[in-house]
Amino acid sequence: MPQRPLGYLLLAMAMATVGTTVIASKLIAGQIPPLIATALRLALALPVLGAMALRRGGPLPRLGLRIWALLALQAGAGSIGYTVLLILGLAHLPAADAGVVVGTLPAVSAVFAILVLGERPSPRVALAVACATLGVMAVALRPGQGETAPGADALTGILLILGAVSCESVFILLQKRLGTPLPPLWQSTAMTGLGLALCAPVAMAMAPVLPPSAGLWASLGSPAALAVLWDALGPAVAGVLLWYAGAARVPGAEAAVFTAIAPVTAVALSALVLHEAIGPAQLAGLGAVACAILILSRPAARSLRQ
Repeated sequence: MPQRPLGYLLLAMAMATVGTTVIASKLIAGQIPPLIATALRLALALPVLGAMALRRGGPLPRLGLRIWALLALQAGAGSIGYTVLLILGLAHLPAADAGVVVGTLPAVSAVFAILVLGERPSPRVALAVACATLGVMAVALRPGQGETAPGADALTGILLILGAVSCESVFILLQKRLGTPLPPLWQSTAMTGLGLALCAPVAMAMAPVLPPSAGLWASLGSPAALAVLWDALGPAVAGVLLWYAGAARVPGAEAAVFTAIAPVTAVALSALVLHEAIGPAQLAGLGAVACAILILSRPAARSLRQ
């Protein structure tokens, strides 16, 4: 298979894998405490990533204190903050709605770049942010919120998911501060290890005091535990490998378009796996979010053709 079509396939598979995190988090929500689920996910992923980094990651890089500090901040935002807030949000929100909100990541990252890095806003970014906002509003303001946790406020769920997206945006901004790019496998391994070091002490302190009926003990061997295993080895390991393998074969501007597959996968699997009803509001929201992603990636892609 030619390199570019193969790259497209790998990127599509990577983003489809990322979309499954919403489904896994929905299965975990209310069953396993979010911080414990996050620590388990990182503990399962670390030895696999470490072994791959030793075998295929090239020489072990020597990092200064500044780089380690940035990696620790990335781990706190991307590995811990995103996962914990996503699980908490999905205790209040159907996975289909959450998939739409998660899809706003490129637009939210653009806003963060303007506010934090001082990048100049452009009409293109403004239009993309408007589309992403409409997507969120489509699921937030629709009459009847569908399946939610008993007594839960859907707005709370949306705010928690937006918090998760904001954490991932911080992760992306910190990546720009690293300067010289690190070998991908070593960077993924370092952030997974740092994330585990940050959250494991609290998770271990929580586990012994949970009653036997609490989610950790009641869910071992359940779909929630399998979801933690998948989240560790699917998106965190396979998704990373697929993305970097695809990105090596495809120009960056074209690779960005494939991020639209993640929310589409999340919404589709919410119907297929969780049997949630997908209504016009979710479809409209998903369409608006996909438009935002395509608007953000289109100019650079056009410049490649010139």
